[in-house]
Amino acid sequence: MTEQVKRSLQFDLDETRGLPGLFKEASSIVDAFASKLPDIRNTLVTDFRAAYRGDPAAESVAEIVLCYRGTIAVIYHRIAHELHALGARLLARMIADIAQAATGIDIHPGARIGESFFIDHGSGVVIGQTSIIGRNVRLYQAVTLGAKRFDTNSDGSLVKDQPRHPIIEDDVIIYAGATILGRVTIGHHSTIGGNVWLTESVPPHSNVSQARIEHATSPN
Repeated sequence: MTEQVKRSLQFDLDETRGLPGLFKEASSIVDAFASKLPDIRNTLVTDFRAAYRGDPAAESVAEIVLCYRGTIAVIYHRIAHELHALGARLLARMIADIAQAATGIDIHPGARIGESFFIDHGSGVVIGQTSIIGRNVRLYQAVTLGAKRFDTNSDGSLVKDQPRHPIIEDDVIIYAGATILGRVTIGHHSTIGGNVWLTESVPPHSNVSQARIEHATSPN
């Protein structure tokens, strides 16, 4: 793995590092990644449980792990995200690309996703680079968490790494075909209906459909 990380680092724009420096950096990344594996495993257990609880058709955890495209994509993402955060960004992107080819689900490795995450069915889901997703969130097929616009520098080039994707708070359900664009916040315990096009924030306990937005009263 150290060799693969080293090769990916060679494509970075920083050309001041020689091969000894690349190997040292790669070794450090791999050591840090290895130390994260128990946490990745524990988080994945919460994802598997969320899928089992969330789908009445699920008959076993083994079925979820081996057969559910959404879960397979999340496994890839948990690994890719840690590598991305540690600096092996190209390798992380390659892992995300493998996941997309295998599942039809496109999750940028930079996206931050909390525990107990479940993508039901999954095909066509897109989650952008700067998306932040809380705990116990469920998405259905063809959901897009995307950018509304791309800011540019004075020379016309795109501004990189600017927050431009949605924030999804805890305990949110987003149904099939919904599109949420821009740095908007979907408040906790909200439900976003199928095929909704949303470019503004909604408060907690909201119920958004194509026809209306209802703000539910908090049970507390």
